[in-house]
Amino acid sequence: MHSYGVKVHDKNRDANLLALHESLKNGTFKTSKYHIFKIYEPKEREIFRLPYYPDRILHHAIMNILEPIWVSVFNKNTYSCIKNRGIHACAKDVKHALKQDPDGTRYCLKIDVRKFYPSINHEILKQVVRRKIKDSRLLALLDEIIDSVPSGVPIGNYLSQYFANLFMAYFDHWLKETKGVKYYWRYADDIVILAPNKDVLHSLLHEIRAYLRDNLNLKVKRNYQVFPVDSRGIDFLGYVFYHSHTLLRKSIKQKLCRRVAKLNKRKVAPTKEQYKQQICSWWGWCKYCDSIHLMNKLQNSFPYEIKFNRSKCTL
Repeated sequence: MHSYGVKVHDKNRDANLLALHESLKNGTFKTSKYHIFKIYEPKEREIFRLPYYPDRILHHAIMNILEPIWVSVFNKNTYSCIKNRGIHACAKDVKHALKQDPDGTRYCLKIDVRKFYPSINHEILKQVVRRKIKDSRLLALLDEIIDSVPSGVPIGNYLSQYFANLFMAYFDHWLKETKGVKYYWRYADDIVILAPNKDVLHSLLHEIRAYLRDNLNLKVKRNYQVFPVDSRGIDFLGYVFYHSHTLLRKSIKQKLCRRVAKLNKRKVAPTKEQYKQQICSWWGWCKYCDSIHLMNKLQNSFPYEIKFNRSKCTL
């Protein structure tokens, strides 16, 4: 769908860009109709998709200007949809903290924000946006995009991921700077906090609930957890973290094993290149944890020899 939209746009590229420019200049731009569909992995969610032209072109143009401004607001412990701050960068930071300070990271508080994207309040978001952006025409445009859905921010919009991080940015600063939380990571609406004892975390949970409720109109899910790290492990980012080691989450390990079994059951044997594309993509997950034995075990079922190391896998 994306490539088709690019081709259609490119047939009349200059005229399209001129029309977009005029609509922005005149203040008449309106967000296009969303194509809404559901996905079911890793969980059921509604995805909102806009056409390549004019909307996605405009969103990327906006972020070319706003990204450095908004990223400068984000706390260094904020991850997700930020350049050089993806899953594996966050995982590396968690592992480092566990290794460097076992006593200070004995207990974990793990919380999720309930229905995060659909619960983002438009008026509060607009107020947060205005803390850094002052240009009235740009603000009017951002308001129009925010109000293009009745409530929340739509999952699937390029701008939504930045809106979501910006919405939580001052909460991040409150935790780190006002409350003095040393070990804290947020990946979208998933939050992990580590401390030397559970009483500190239970007290902090009460304050977090109050802050999110009173300042952002958000609620913490009831499935929050406070537990000793080494008894259960921190299930976060697709990994399970312990002080001594890091494992793949069970569901991801099962998907990998099913993928290998499906490859081996093909009537026509996959080529070396097909194996490399399928298996080595999973190695991108495995190389950041202690699962090299899993990969070597699976390798026994491969018709080709695949060598794994910390930097790459090769046939």
